[in-house]
Amino acid sequence: MKPIEFKQCNVKVAEKQDEYLTLPAHHSGDMEGIVTSCWELTPEEIDQIKQSGKIYLQLWTFNNPLQPINISTTNPLK
Repeated sequence: MKPIEFKQCNVKVAEKQDEYLTLPAHHSGDMEGIVTSCWELTPEEIDQIKQSGKIYLQLWTFNNPLQPINISTTNPLK
């Protein structure tokens, strides 16, 4: 699975941080500060999801409070 650019991208997170993948994203620029990214699955990952019906999400919080998240199969920016 890898993050990919999409039509509404307006920021690239960690672009110059070698320890991280660059994350193309859309930042809402409002009080909510919503950051949306798009991820492309490999054919093997698609098969795994079809078999298990599961996706696992890990967030690095660095021991700070967990922020609200949303996972979607459709573009929420449309």
